[in-house]
Amino acid sequence: MLFSELPLANPLQRAVRAVGYKKPTPIQERSIPSLLEGRDLLGIAQTGTGKTAAFALPILQRLLDSGKFRAPKTCRALVLLPTRELAIQVEDCFKQYAQFTAISTACIFGGVSDASQKRNLVRGVDVLVATPGRLLDLIGQKAVSLKALEFFVLDEADRMLDMGFIHDIRKVVALLPPVRQNLFFSATMPDDITKLAATILRPDPVRVEVAPQSTPIERIRQELYRIDKRRKGALLKELLLAHPEMTKVLVFSRTKHGADKITRVLEKAGVKCAAIHGNKSQNRRQEALGNFKNEKIRVLVATDIAARGIDVDDVSHVFNYDLPDVPETFVHRIGRTARAGKDGIAISFCAPDEEQDLRAIEKLTRIRIPEGDKAIYEKLPPPQKETAESEMRNARGRMNRGEAQARAEKSREKKPACGLTPKKDERRAEQKHTDPRLREGDVRPENGMPRHKHRRNRPGSRARKRMRENGGYSTTL
Repeated sequence: MLFSELPLANPLQRAVRAVGYKKPTPIQERSIPSLLEGRDLLGIAQTGTGKTAAFALPILQRLLDSGKFRAPKTCRALVLLPTRELAIQVEDCFKQYAQFTAISTACIFGGVSDASQKRNLVRGVDVLVATPGRLLDLIGQKAVSLKALEFFVLDEADRMLDMGFIHDIRKVVALLPPVRQNLFFSATMPDDITKLAATILRPDPVRVEVAPQSTPIERIRQELYRIDKRRKGALLKELLLAHPEMTKVLVFSRTKHGADKITRVLEKAGVKCAAIHGNKSQNRRQEALGNFKNEKIRVLVATDIAARGIDVDDVSHVFNYDLPDVPETFVHRIGRTARAGKDGIAISFCAPDEEQDLRAIEKLTRIRIPEGDKAIYEKLPPPQKETAESEMRNARGRMNRGEAQARAEKSREKKPACGLTPKKDERRAEQKHTDPRLREGDVRPENGMPRHKHRRNRPGSRARKRMRENGGYSTTL
């Protein structure tokens, strides 16, 4: 089947040709005809399979067919997504497919001012792409209403639950009109997702599953390097410098602090890179993602905020600098490469304390990840000696409390009190507070401080007045 054979209007066919689509992917071929008939759909597909076009094209076609007009502060189609980056990306797709029509789109998400987003909603929009938190915020401000909604799309549903959006989703669903067409997409279908889908979809929805659940794309070649945590940065740097064919690289870190640390290591080695995570402002995140797409930087270091839905073409390599706690997240991470029929490489680093995570990943994917070239270990410098603070921090994870405290006490024995040298400590101990105005007997011998300096015996306003009149001394002393 070709796109030209699908019952799409001429403006949409023209847009499809402009984008360069010729043959629909399996999920598009199986979803578009059913959605054009108005049926609800449950889609189970990995990222990079063409889900966005699978629901965007039929929604646009049905909006054109209905002939209705949008009312102020309303939307006719709502697409709910977990992250800002994914929302912006999906809106861009809708704009591309609707470029030869009069259909309007808008995108709302948190992390930025809502003033411009409110202005875009004043006249109403046909397609609204949103994240749950900002959508509920603007609904509470009466900037947008869902009373005229005709189409509801919940994308990356399993990611929504992982990020704790389940309560927000239920609030949004409670505000939807009873008569609507529902589309539900998820890469995995655990029990919680199945129950959520049952509350949103009408009975007997069309079920489209284009690949086995949580199975990595077969075109991805994987490698594993077992290495100490302290040497991961050196290994990443060595691999990037030794392989210039790694032109577009995604590196995943478990923490925001770790992502910034990786970026500093690579920048020091002369590798152009940027970090993207939750602590970055929206403008900085968009700038980093745009530079990565335009190949102005070679490496994008990210936390799992970028693990799903970030559609970047021609990612050559994906590095799992830290293995994820959730095995399904590993699948979504490596799915950033080998998209659109191309090949890709995923390289994972495994520290001794991550062996359990590795076993869980291999059990889920049913693939034993082969180890990479062991000769590269010889090129790495020896690990740097840990500081007392880092030793204490690491000791807590692998020692009992007594052993950790003993190591910490031993490291502190070499340090003087208060961070001063012994001579300075002696001079400070010998110092006494002296005041030329004090008479004999006015100093408390136990601490060397004037009596009136103590809070309990501090003179009041009248006493202070007498002190000024008597040359600085009060009769209360």
